[in-house]
Amino acid sequence: MSIFNLSNAIMGSGILGLAYAMANTGIILFVILLILIALLSAYSIHLLLKTAGVVGIRAYEQLGYRAFGPPGKILAACIITLHNIGGKIKHFTTAFTIPIMAFAFVCHPEVLPIYTELKTPNKTRMQNVANISILAMFVMYLLTAIFGYLTFYGNVKSELLEMYSKKDTLMLCVRLAVLIAVTLTVPVVLFPIRRAVLQLLFPDKPFHWVRHISIAVCLLFLVNLLVIFVPNIRDIFGFIGATSAPSLIFILPGIFYICIVPEEQEPLKSRPKIQALVFVTLGFIFMIMSITFIMIEWVTGKKTSGGH
Repeated sequence: MSIFNLSNAIMGSGILGLAYAMANTGIILFVILLILIALLSAYSIHLLLKTAGVVGIRAYEQLGYRAFGPPGKILAACIITLHNIGGKIKHFTTAFTIPIMAFAFVCHPEVLPIYTELKTPNKTRMQNVANISILAMFVMYLLTAIFGYLTFYGNVKSELLEMYSKKDTLMLCVRLAVLIAVTLTVPVVLFPIRRAVLQLLFPDKPFHWVRHISIAVCLLFLVNLLVIFVPNIRDIFGFIGATSAPSLIFILPGIFYICIVPEEQEPLKSRPKIQALVFVTLGFIFMIMSITFIMIEWVTGKKTSGGH
């Protein structure tokens, strides 16, 4: 069940844009990038679990608090909220090619809650859950992208299902399956957003069903309002995604690891901490690249990726 939940957290309807991404990168580069991102995501989860294990914390925002105090907690909560709201909106809109490719395995805010729910929670078991989930999504992503691309080649659109007839019974079943998958993703994605809001607004309040449900309803209502009434919401949250996703995957896990794991256990110049520092640097590079591509597209109105 944990594997299903984490896989569900990883997968969104962004999977429908992977064939378009492959059309813009080519098959070989796409496969290389997908493998690279899968491996980096697994390593990121390793850092997150090791850091959480050192201090016994099972919440992303609390790691921020442990590393930097209240500002760290607020920063982590805000990034989680923005990223997941952006991710939920992305389920209803066309996504940018670069974020689709670079951040296909974002599930980090959900890792620690799922870790807590394991019958016998330990780092090795949760890492195995993460590895299996990432592998399963890797295979699904790759098959979807390859068959979608080989069906339409350079004519593939950013939303794959738009290429098929709306009267085809089989494709109607596929659309229904995607709808069910996205619907099942909502509770998993909503959980860290609601927790982040609670951490920001009601940090010392005990659990209450009215507050719990009210926050969920308000968040869903807000997302739907934004989708309906803000026509350029894709651009706004494409930019937010380009900053929040690398923060959640690369920057924060690496920084948490460096700051929280005591020097007595791992000195600052030790190999694991140097690797974490390189990982953080890579995150900033991803962020700068993504923001640059998006801004170029805004200014020129042209896609920055080359077609094949």
